[in-house]
Order: sequence, then structure tokens, then C-alpha cells
Amino acid sequence: MRLPELHGVIRRRLLINFRVDPVVMQRHLPSPFRPKQHNGFAIAGICLIRLDEIGPRYFPGAFGLKSENAAHRCAVEWREADNIRNGVYISRRDTGSFLNRIVGGRLFPGEHHGAEFRVVDNGQKVRLHMASADGDTQVELEGSATDELPESSVFRSIAEASAFFEAGNLGYSVTRDGTRLDGLLLQTQSWTLAPFKVDNIQSSYFDNHARFPKGSIDFDCALVMRNVVHVWRSVPGLHIATAHQDGRDCPCAASQSW
Repeated sequence: MRLPELHGVIRRRLLINFRVDPVVMQRHLPSPFRPKQHNGFAIAGICLIRLDEIGPRYFPGAFGLKSENAAHRCAVEWREADNIRNGVYISRRDTGSFLNRIVGGRLFPGEHHGAEFRVVDNGQKVRLHMASADGDTQVELEGSATDELPESSVFRSIAEASAFFEAGNLGYSVTRDGTRLDGLLLQTQSWTLAPFKVDNIQSSYFDNHARFPKGSIDFDCALVMRNVVHVWRSVPGLHIATAHQDGRDCPCAASQSW
């Protein structure tokens, strides 16, 4: 039996975004997903999120869980009956919380890998290092709050970027079961994104040229949310023909057509 929902506060949510050749991105998505494109590009990235006061409804916030987490994700769409659905496909979740690793995928959707996080955050500047315990995934980030998106971004305004990411509040993440994805819905009391200037970003996943050939991917922009009251709601998992495990690539969707 799983908990239907968890409540808490997002203290910090950084969305580190890359624009990717949609044909290349499709190779890393299981059926039935295809990349959700914006101005001709797939949008993938890393969600680096600090959670606080996490617990069931009416659980005292002061006793809630705190954790640093990372999710490697891609904006996707898929057909469900006669409708096109939007969301995100999460190829890997990492957490600094032992409890998240224990309950994730058991009491609540979302299986996590263990990782070490070192974070310095003064509310304006952030320096973050993440290294997974299995040695598979590393992230280095340095940046600070700003007022504008990069001129090179595919998003012409913060409002355009905000609308794109708000539509992706339904996430499906990889599980150890190769035919099923865990489903999770994020609902917030407010939705405010601000630009975040990145001075340095290194990602073992997105910097891997065997996975993303040179010229197929570029850093696009970063966005930040802070102090957001929210609810994570469990939704039915999605059964697929073939799924990734631990972020490994799946060629099954390369020929997927609609």
C-alpha cells in the first residue's frame, strides 16, 4: 500500500535546461513517449530540488523530512486514447536522504539512487556538487539569481518558459521493473519561476558524447523556484514495452510513430 500524497515546501528548485536534437533525444525515451518540442528542440535537463517539511497531510511541518535531490528529466508528450498528454520522463532520481531511498518506490512513487550532495546557497548564489554512490552520475553547478534569460535561449520570455514547464507537472520515472514507470503529480499553491545565471555546469549525463554527440545538445537556460508550498500526489504507473534501468538508453522508441 502506498501513501496517496505528501505535503511540504520546495525550498529551492533549480531547473537546468538543455536544448537537444529531437531525433537524438528520442533514442533515450521509451515508448510511448516522444520529445515535447519548443521552437524545434527537445528540452531536457536536471531538476535539483531541496525539499523541506515533507510528510502526510496534517503531519507537523517541524517534524517533516528534509532532503537534497536530483532528477534527470525530459519534457515529453504521448497519446492516451484520443488525447495528447504532456509531462516529463525521468530517467534517474538521486537523493541525499537515506529515508527517501527506503520509501521511494515502496510507500510512495519514485525509486532513488543514493548520492552525496554538497550545497552552499545564500538565497542568491548557489554552488552545488552531487555524486551518486554508484559512481554513475555527477553534477557540478555554480550560479546566481538574475533578471534575464540568456539571449541564446529558445524561450523568448520568462512567461513562455514558465508556461512550458508548468505543463510538465506529471512525471513518470524509471523503476527496477523494466515494464513499468512510477507516476507522480506535482501540485503547487503558486507557480513562479525566475531566471538563474549559470557560471558553470558539468553533468556526466549530458556531457557524455557517446549519449549526446557533439553538436546535438547545448545548454539553454536555468530557472529557479523558492519556498513553494506543494503536494506530491501518487498517480497510476505507466506500463511500457521496454524501459530504461538506471538511466541506460533504450532504442525501443526510435521508430515510434504517431
